[in-house]
Amino acid sequence: MSAISLRDIRKSYASGPEILHGVSLDITSGEFIVIVGPSGCGKSTLLRLIAGLETCDQGEIEIGGRRANDLPPQDRDIAMIFQNYALYPHMSVRENIAFGLELRGMPKAERNARAEQVARTLQLDPYLDRKPGALSGGQRQRVAMGRAMARNTSTFLMDEPLSNLDNALRIAMRTEIKQLHRDLGATIVYVTHDQTEALSLADRIAVMKDGDLLQFDTPEAIYDRPAHRFVAGFLGVPQINFLPAERLPGWDGPVGLTVGLRPESMRVEATEPDGHGLPIRVTLSEMTGSSLVLHCDSPAGKLSLNCARKDMPSDTGSLWVSYELDQALFFDNGSGRRVELAQVG
Repeated sequence: MSAISLRDIRKSYASGPEILHGVSLDITSGEFIVIVGPSGCGKSTLLRLIAGLETCDQGEIEIGGRRANDLPPQDRDIAMIFQNYALYPHMSVRENIAFGLELRGMPKAERNARAEQVARTLQLDPYLDRKPGALSGGQRQRVAMGRAMARNTSTFLMDEPLSNLDNALRIAMRTEIKQLHRDLGATIVYVTHDQTEALSLADRIAVMKDGDLLQFDTPEAIYDRPAHRFVAGFLGVPQINFLPAERLPGWDGPVGLTVGLRPESMRVEATEPDGHGLPIRVTLSEMTGSSLVLHCDSPAGKLSLNCARKDMPSDTGSLWVSYELDQALFFDNGSGRRVELAQVG
């Protein structure tokens, strides 16, 4: 059963340009969905429409099998977690978690018991009497999550919830959010511009650009079989290499194609390889631990590739990179859509 169904959703503000251009998707109950895309693509607007904080100009929103276009936010059985946490600084952790329950008229003893139960789940019970100002960023984020969880809702909407945290905390919180999803079995719709969060958290990813939904699929399918050049370029670190097909040595396929080569699918060689290869000149080397990210010039254009430090040739004066076309992705120059290798010939 679909927990959330969107059909041809369109939205604009104050007679300005359309922000969402007919977005449609179905989210299954219990799924962890990540909506990803650059700033201004419409992902946060889409989340606010689901929450009922905005109204769509056209289209149908169904939540739990019923039409929700005209339902107020409090009747949608949805909890939303914002980027800025929206905690009350004068309230304790216990009071912040229980605040929504107080608004619904739950007796004090009952709501405090519920807040303490949620705090134990989130390992916040030692901090129940502290104010938000005495907590770390990660603890404040957990309080915001606890306030949402206290409602016993079936669906959580999260809008860039980790963007205010440092890198170490973001990694730790990603793990906690994923584990919470498994424990609660709730539906989560999570908005981010961070492709690492998208790939690590999602059951399925919705990639958006300029108000359009370009692809909605599993992380593996999005990465391995991107439907569009933009999708291929948005996900992956370092970014995929795009090269004009006709500039590759020995290319005898059709013109009008761009070849996409993932950095991890290429190999640095000390001598000219027997198969497909390009001479390269390393212009910048970045160490990422046991690996290097090499930024190179080649006759086909600029390249970035991964290389294990132990595999890096000692003589960097004359290097080659080898690649296999059956690991490459091909995109039509006009539409940007991916073309299957079998169609290339």
